[in-house]
Parts: sequence; C-alpha cells; structure tokens
Amino acid sequence: MPKEVNAQDTTRAAAYELWMKAPNPMVTFFKTFDVTNLIRVSRRRKLKFNMLLDYCIGRAAIKIKEFYILPVGDKLIQYDTIAVNTIVKNSEGEVSSCDLSYHADLHQFNEEYLNYTAQVAAGCQDRDLSENSMVIGTSAITDTEIDGAVGMNSGIFNNPFIIWGRYKKKWFRYYLPLSFQFHHTQMDGAHAGAFLKNLQNEINLLR
Repeated sequence: MPKEVNAQDTTRAAAYELWMKAPNPMVTFFKTFDVTNLIRVSRRRKLKFNMLLDYCIGRAAIKIKEFYILPVGDKLIQYDTIAVNTIVKNSEGEVSSCDLSYHADLHQFNEEYLNYTAQVAAGCQDRDLSENSMVIGTSAITDTEIDGAVGMNSGIFNNPFIIWGRYKKKWFRYYLPLSFQFHHTQMDGAHAGAFLKNLQNEINLLR
C-alpha cells in the first residue's frame, strides 16, 4: 500500500528541499527511439503498437527505484506498484483516461489493456489507479508526426508523463520521437536518462 515517507529518510532529501516549492519543478527530455522491432512484433503477433510501447515503458520504469516515490501535494508518497496510463477515444468523441497495472507477463498486460480500454471507451468513465499505484502518464497523438511536447506544470499532477506522435520511416528502420517529463523531486536527469536507455533496450529485446 502507498505510504507517506519522510524526505530526509530517502535519497531524494536534497532534491525535496530544492524542488518541492520551485515554481516549475518539471523537466522534459526529448529522445528519438528506434521502434523497428516494436513494429515487427506488433505485426507478427497482431498486437497493438501503443500497447506494446506502454508495456515496455512499464518494464523500463520498474528498474529505476525513483519511480516508486512521487511528490503528492507537499508530501512524498512511496508506492509498491507501477501503472501506465493510456488515453482512449470514447464513444462520445472525446477522450478518457485509462490506468493499467504493469504486469511482467505480456499476455496478461495485453488482455487487461484490451478489456479496460474497451470499457473506458464505451462508458466514458476514467479508470484511475493513482490511489494504489505510481502512474506513468502517456499521450499518443498518432494523427500527426511531432518532435515532442512539453506538458503543463499544474502542481496537481506531478506524475512522469510521456508523449509521442506517429512514428517515421527512414530507409528500412522506424523511428519515434518521444518526450519524457518528470518532477525533479522524484528523480534527477541521470535517473531519467537511465530510464530512457532502459526503454530502448526493452523495445529491442521484445519478442
């Protein structure tokens, strides 16, 4: 279960003092990923590209311990589990939010992805797991190619957030520019860089 922790008892003590009350504590990295293998797996196994990318995001994040501590209000909350959010076009022509628990088993993750996104799309009701899991937000803007996007700093939603558009083909490879926003209290640039490196590795290793 999530619990409040004393910042001084964590490795984020200095960051907490520096960034919790900063006017803009969010940092955004931009990186272009080679998603050729992801597309091959998607086509071979008839699995959705965005589902596979969400799965790889979860796999990459669980290896970085900083993902499990999140600033919420003026507190630091430690979580035991991680979820990945996806945005769903609903039956009213608008968008709804669907949180998905990360599971190491791809089959289970895919089953829950298909089930819950369909429920959210039909019912137009968000699925929110933030009370129990540290949620990584995502937004796929697949109608166009984008080089990246910077999310807003609301002071309410401090979760890490990933945005991507349509992948691009160059010769025989496929590339996807992606932006990754994070709260500086939660992690430093080195942790974010390690996560992005992990993400490319997970994309490459997926079978």
